[in-house]
Amino acid sequence: MSARIGVLGAAVSALLVYGCSSTEAVNALATGQSASTTETMASAKPATVDNFMLVDAQKMEAHELYRLSDAKAIVLISTGVGCPIARGMTPAIKALRDKFAAQGVEVMLVDSNLQDSRDAIAAEAKEYGIDVPILMDSNQLVGEALGVTRTAEVFVINPKTWAVMYHGPISDAADYGVQKAATHQFAADAVSAVLAGKPVMAATQASKGCLVDFPERAKAAQHAKISYVKDVAPILEAKCVACHEEGGIGPFAMTNYQMVKGFSPMIREVIRTDRMPPYNADPHVGKFSDDKNLSPTEIKTLVHWIDAGAPRGQGVDPLGAVKHVAPEWPLGKPDLVLNVPAYTIPASGVVDYQHPYAVNPLTEGKWLRASTIKVESRQGVHHILTGYMTEVPKAGQQAFENKWGVSVGGYAVGAESEIAPKNVGAYLPPGGAIGFQTHYTPFGKEVTDHSQVALYFYKDNEKPGLVMHNSVIVNNSIVLPPNDGHHLETTYLEIPHEMLLYSAFPHAHYRGASADLWLRTPDGKEKLLLSLPRYDFSWQRAYTFADPVKVPAGSKLIAHFIYDNSKRNPNNPDPNKTVVWGDQSWEEMFYTALRYRWIGETSDKMNDFDKDLDKDRMLGMLDQNIDGKIEKAELKGQMGDMIGKYFDVLDKNHDGALDKDELAAMQKMMGQRRRAEAAPAKPAAPAPAAGTATTGGK
Repeated sequence: MSARIGVLGAAVSALLVYGCSSTEAVNALATGQSASTTETMASAKPATVDNFMLVDAQKMEAHELYRLSDAKAIVLISTGVGCPIARGMTPAIKALRDKFAAQGVEVMLVDSNLQDSRDAIAAEAKEYGIDVPILMDSNQLVGEALGVTRTAEVFVINPKTWAVMYHGPISDAADYGVQKAATHQFAADAVSAVLAGKPVMAATQASKGCLVDFPERAKAAQHAKISYVKDVAPILEAKCVACHEEGGIGPFAMTNYQMVKGFSPMIREVIRTDRMPPYNADPHVGKFSDDKNLSPTEIKTLVHWIDAGAPRGQGVDPLGAVKHVAPEWPLGKPDLVLNVPAYTIPASGVVDYQHPYAVNPLTEGKWLRASTIKVESRQGVHHILTGYMTEVPKAGQQAFENKWGVSVGGYAVGAESEIAPKNVGAYLPPGGAIGFQTHYTPFGKEVTDHSQVALYFYKDNEKPGLVMHNSVIVNNSIVLPPNDGHHLETTYLEIPHEMLLYSAFPHAHYRGASADLWLRTPDGKEKLLLSLPRYDFSWQRAYTFADPVKVPAGSKLIAHFIYDNSKRNPNNPDPNKTVVWGDQSWEEMFYTALRYRWIGETSDKMNDFDKDLDKDRMLGMLDQNIDGKIEKAELKGQMGDMIGKYFDVLDKNHDGALDKDELAAMQKMMGQRRRAEAAPAKPAAPAPAAGTATTGGK
């Protein structure tokens, strides 16, 4: 009798672990049936699926559903860490993917479990050899909309209509505590039917897997009680109105309930696709002092409110009661305003980078604590960069970057004011000039831009004790093959002295897809500092670490960019073109700007460590496998072609690679050649008298 009780207890425990309620378990045991027979035989499915963007926990790259519109079918499968059935389904998922990959079918997993962290998902994927994208549905919006209840549920979607054609198990093999061979491949049959344009047969059994907890689903009746006045307007005022106000950068002003409700379907879409708020640092990686992301609670409140019909609620309209107008200068009255020389942007054509300057009116040096660049033509100005010049350019000369020193701020689409931390500043000497690099883009209408730079200084008795510096991780040797939707470029900067890193600003052009920044310390340990799973050319900004990152001497700051030069990239001007570095937006860039200070440096005792930082820059550009040397296979671009011609001569020790010393010798030789070419020519010999014959009789 005790043995029978033990078996009964184990059975009840197993049923509870795999997700049956106690009532289901008792009924199943009482009737001698499996718990699954109490469920609906064919899983219900939503009619269509809305667009969304989620991040793959393994590669930290974003996947947007509607960008897969050229796929023949899309398969989404619910999963979760620690679920035996989800784990056991791995071979079947891979087999499904491999069977249809050549036919244009995309397969992805979706994890909607609140308890599953990014690290836990990545660790499980590594342990079980899961090489299918695992999308983190951390806010559960996708799982809720699909109607997920368990792991191991399969959704087959037709990208032509975004209709959900099938919802059910992958096969009849999965069961609770039982291993058996599959006799019916339900998901594969559904995909085959979609590819053939035939009706999809429903599965003859429900999905079996671990229950997924959706707390908001139990509160569905309460979503109708979410109101604009009480719940939504405060979120918008705190997180959105600063841009969406009169004169703000947003395309419309959130002036009242009627305006917000009118745009509510669009608000829902841009939240689900993570286009808004425009802060692209992934919340699973690092913490940032300038974080503009909505919290999970705020995201769910807004989406559920819109899904419930966007009710107003009772009371005074919080946004309508106050008129929000963008200030001319968000940091207040500037200490000094520099005018960027006016430039007339043509209605069409290509405008080369301009390099104007403004004379520095300061008669004594100042310590800069903040700056704001106010762009007049937001449509026509792509970016403005700045740099101090010790001498004012002569008439007709341009303010090229090779003459620049300290930056007094920068602007790119979506960027904000630059504010130094307390007791940190950049020294701006008196006299000289401020050089500008301006990038203008015609947009169908001729306009004249009058941009301005506002500078804010420390007071004379508030001299900062620490010095801010700027540098970049840059690679002008990049080459993007045509029709490559996932092209990786890697560049690093070796840090010669101990540094404190404050912020990073990744920059690419239309084909930039994702970006990140890693720290590799001398002991070989690596840490991901910043991840942009979806790089957005339309919104570029610095990401300021909540706690500055200590970078030991001898470390490497490693940046990666993934470029999408395929037709799936809606911003791609021409997927059939090989793309290299270039100034214009249809060309490409690899550029991550850094703000930092050297530990030990003070404003009273400044150093020139930035020169040491530049010594190995070329090695970091070309050394794609980060092994400290450059092999022939790593050479690419114009720089690579030039080095390749002399590779064997430069390789003094004949080991098949160029090390630091060999590169330094090459750069020294190149510098000498440039100086010789720039030296003034010797006076020419006097011209012969008229009628005097010269060599050759001419």
